[in-house]
Order: sequence, then C-alpha cells, then structure tokens
Amino acid sequence: MENKEWGMSQSAMDNLTSALNSNIIPNQEYLLQGSVLDTAVEVLLQRLRGLCDNVDTGPEAFHDHEMCFSIMNLEAGTSPQPLVLRVRRALDYPDMPWQLRYIGQPEGTGDKSRPTLVRSSIDIGTSATVVDFLQEMGCRMDFEYIVRGYMFRKGRMKVMVSKIFKMNQQKCSDVEPISQSYLVELSVLAPTGQDAIAEDMRNFAEQLKPLVILEKVDYKRLPLAMGP
Repeated sequence: MENKEWGMSQSAMDNLTSALNSNIIPNQEYLLQGSVLDTAVEVLLQRLRGLCDNVDTGPEAFHDHEMCFSIMNLEAGTSPQPLVLRVRRALDYPDMPWQLRYIGQPEGTGDKSRPTLVRSSIDIGTSATVVDFLQEMGCRMDFEYIVRGYMFRKGRMKVMVSKIFKMNQQKCSDVEPISQSYLVELSVLAPTGQDAIAEDMRNFAEQLKPLVILEKVDYKRLPLAMGP
C-alpha cells in the first residue's frame, strides 16, 4: 500500500514538474496599481462597466478578510529574506474555501522597458485550518484588514476596485476605513514568459486616465505602507 501511495505521489510530482517546465501553470502576476478618491469612484466604476466584459451582469462584488503572514527564509548561501504568505476568506460566502497565496519579490520596478511590475504568485484553495497550520510552521501574522469592492474582467485582465478597512480584533464587523480613497489594481496571472500581456495592460490603463493613474509601485520606497 505504501509503495502504491508513493508511486501516486511521485506521478503527481512528475506531472507538476512537467507542467512547470512547459510553462502552463500561471505563476507570474503582472500588476499595475493606483488609487481614486471616494468622491470619484462612481465615475470610475461607470467607465469600467463600459470597457470590461459582462456589461449586462455588472461587476462581481466581494467582502473579504485578509491576513498577511511572513517567515524568514534562512536558506544557506543567501541573505535572509521574508517569505510572504496571504490568507484570504470571503465573509459574504463563509462556505467557500479559504485562499492561501504566495507572493514573491517584485521585479521591473526600475526598468522603464517593462510596462508592469512582475512578481511570482501562486494561489491555493485551503480549509479554515490554514491559519493554525501557518502558525505551527512558525509564520508570524504581520497585519490583517477587511476589504470590500468590485472585480471587473477584460479578457485575461482583472480589475479590482477595493476599499480597505481597519478591523476590531474581537469583531470583524466593527471596521473603519483607513483612507478616503479606493485601491485600484489591474493584474494578470499567467505562466512564465508571457510578457506581451504587459503591453495590453498598459494600453488598457491608458483608457482609464485621467480618472486613475495605474503604475508600477515600488514598495521599498514606502516603508510605512501596509503592502499590496
């Protein structure tokens, strides 16, 4: 029985390795970000409804709780770097799986030839015990927040317009906005090597000006920022 299980595990690993080598697993996120004031967000939403897919049904609303965990990567021969993991759950759909997300270090922030920021990103559906698992592994929760907003799609591109709220540690429903603006994110999750999508994202971002300026954000220059 053990040999059979090992054989199945080995086969799964071989399939995963083959998929990675063939560049068919979406593990790279192309990203542009910006913000819009509360007073102007309705105009932006109207523009997005006209530009994006599913005009008749409208955008998808979401109301999520997100937690950010980190653990130091102490691999021999490298300088210590934090490994960042995000856990997200849908408050409006409590029966849905939780989401565990790995986010790598961003690339392309200073390269003017690259239209977007690029970073490694892997998403995994999990059970609600994922928080306990991460803490047992030694991960530390750095911050958490509530996010509400709308998601639009344009082909492979995803546009998130979201409001971020501070939360009461004892009661998730007791929240207050951290600013008088909405975060706007334009992203695509794609396999490695599909850099042509970045040009499509830049062209789409141009259509949203001057309502919102979407650009590459260098978080190293924002030491007090909460993160993307």
